[in-house]
Amino acid sequence: MLPIAVLPIAGLLLRIGQPDLLNIAFIAAAGDAVFSNLGVLFAVGIAIGFARENHGAAGLAGAVGYFVAVKGAVVLSGVAPELVAKMSSRISIPVGILIGIIAGQLYNRYKDIKLPDYLAFFGGRRFVPIVTGLAALGIAVIFGYGWPVVDAGLSALTTGVLGLGKLGLFLYGVLNRVLIITGLHHIINNIAWFLLGDYQGVTGDLNRFFKGDPAAGAFMAGFFPVMMFGLPAACLAMYHTAKPENRAAVGGVLLSMALTAFLTGVTEPVEFAFMFLAPMLFAVHAVLTGLSMVLMDVLNVKLGFGFSAGLFDYVLNYGKATNPILLLPVGAAYFVIYYTLFRVVIRRFDLKTLGRDDVAIPAGQAAAPVAAVHAPASAAAAASDRAGAYVAALGGAGNLRSVEACTTRLRLAVADAALIDEAELKRLGARGVVKPSANSVQVIVGPIADQLAGEIQDTLNLSAGMRV
Repeated sequence: MLPIAVLPIAGLLLRIGQPDLLNIAFIAAAGDAVFSNLGVLFAVGIAIGFARENHGAAGLAGAVGYFVAVKGAVVLSGVAPELVAKMSSRISIPVGILIGIIAGQLYNRYKDIKLPDYLAFFGGRRFVPIVTGLAALGIAVIFGYGWPVVDAGLSALTTGVLGLGKLGLFLYGVLNRVLIITGLHHIINNIAWFLLGDYQGVTGDLNRFFKGDPAAGAFMAGFFPVMMFGLPAACLAMYHTAKPENRAAVGGVLLSMALTAFLTGVTEPVEFAFMFLAPMLFAVHAVLTGLSMVLMDVLNVKLGFGFSAGLFDYVLNYGKATNPILLLPVGAAYFVIYYTLFRVVIRRFDLKTLGRDDVAIPAGQAAAPVAAVHAPASAAAAASDRAGAYVAALGGAGNLRSVEACTTRLRLAVADAALIDEAELKRLGARGVVKPSANSVQVIVGPIADQLAGEIQDTLNLSAGMRV
């Protein structure tokens, strides 16, 4: 998620520099520079993400590997000079992702390597960019000599997916929501947003939209009615179906979740609030997302975003969109559908969504991720309190092997997932807990995930130091 987090500022610069806004060419060019170099950003960001210590040496290794692989592949392919730019553009994203993974893993393996004294200068972390550069030669050979196959494969992927037309959009929308349970939706997102299609040397629905391709935006537009209108309506339904004595306690949480979805398009906190309580309702939500993709395409609505389908991106990119005003009536219809559906289903099947528990919730307890045991003396103390509470609920420091984060969830490797106290995590503000295996746990905490992961890592480091 590190390189993805760069896209909002890139999109902002690109848009405000356009002739229909501020008409400042160098600002638009600055934003375009980020979109034009997404491959190297993926290489650097993914490498740092895979490195256990998030160390900059992994990012440097990713950059080195990326340049070696791309330039090497171009030379080995023997393409004509006029096709070099096209080839570089088409392999940029897949090479960047592969090199990022390789560099991160090589960092974990070789960051402490010992070399003979006469080569000691190149040992440890300094060895990582070197070995990554060597590994990148293999990637260059694969993409270079295999360029005809790679080119044909990417073309076939584009033709196949786009050739499915509205069925392809429907399946993409459904799978995007279904796979969010495990976080694997990012795989199909990368394919749709960064690989599909080709327009003026750029690939991907997202890149082509910002480049001005009138056909781009179909794989993004359908998310706007769901994220801006549908899921906030679901929050309102959960509020109205909560027990009267609990509404004051859960109202702030639901309002926060609804505003997050509406403004930024981050919806996981809402979805995990009902995903496991009502799997059939979540299945309907996935189908409605697929139908929204189709409906917006039928209406020829082409919307794009630099981050997600929220109000900020809608307003920012309104001038580049096709028929953007039609989002409002479609969104209004989706608001009514989601509100009605959720209210009826929750009451009909007595689902224990927020505020419907048998035990009344004391006012204020559900609104804050940190229990107010005592007033902290500073922001640092508050962060420490929160992290300490989460560590305890996760089975203690000895149970945590690694702590990472994506957009809205903590990704944890643990000694024993059975030691996780789910009730305590939810009391602290977590929206849900997923246990893919006995040694892997994901905790949905909302947009604070990355900040919270850092606080927990600091607490674990402090604990290790105290034990020493």
